[in-house]
Amino acid sequence: MSKYSHARAEQMRRAIAEEAARIMSEHGVDDFLLAKRKAAERFGVSDASVLPKNKEIEMAIADRQRLFEGDRHDDTVADLRRVALRAMHLLREFDPRLVGPVLSGTASAHSEINLHLFAESAETVAFRLMEHGIPHQAAERRLRYERDRIVSYPAFRFVAGHQPVDAVVFPLNGIRQSPASPVDGRPMRRGDATDIEALLEGVE
Repeated sequence: MSKYSHARAEQMRRAIAEEAARIMSEHGVDDFLLAKRKAAERFGVSDASVLPKNKEIEMAIADRQRLFEGDRHDDTVADLRRVALRAMHLLREFDPRLVGPVLSGTASAHSEINLHLFAESAETVAFRLMEHGIPHQAAERRLRYERDRIVSYPAFRFVAGHQPVDAVVFPLNGIRQSPASPVDGRPMRRGDATDIEALLEGVE
């Protein structure tokens, strides 16, 4: 049971959400749990029951961006989406999908571009990057589907323009089911090149 009264717990939850949002926005942190822990530590909070949900932090990020950045934030997101679109065109044979903050519009200038690719093997993606002379690093990403099902996938990190890109490689049939979003646990929203072009309409 929380040691805080209901009103105090709600106040503390909002404060932690706002501080976590600041940490993620200003320092390029993309790990909700890490940002939450840092924010709670700043307020001297050890009671897990008052920690905000990831969705509350995402909402606080959006509020912060509207308040402090305004049109500048819109320009930042549009620039990131243009870079993402160029990377997607480069890797179009792998049916690329944009996911994460750049798609949702909560990205900051520090955010990386997150792509989902679909291929018979990760090696085909590596060969394509090499053919284009793009330096890259191999990695692994563990993604959750249901509460008790976590699947590991190969991934590649590279730079498009000046922006880091993290591309996870799924099998061809992986396009049918999206992993859970770290924000709300629902299937992750994916956007193809046509979706991103539509988001950029009117911005040019």
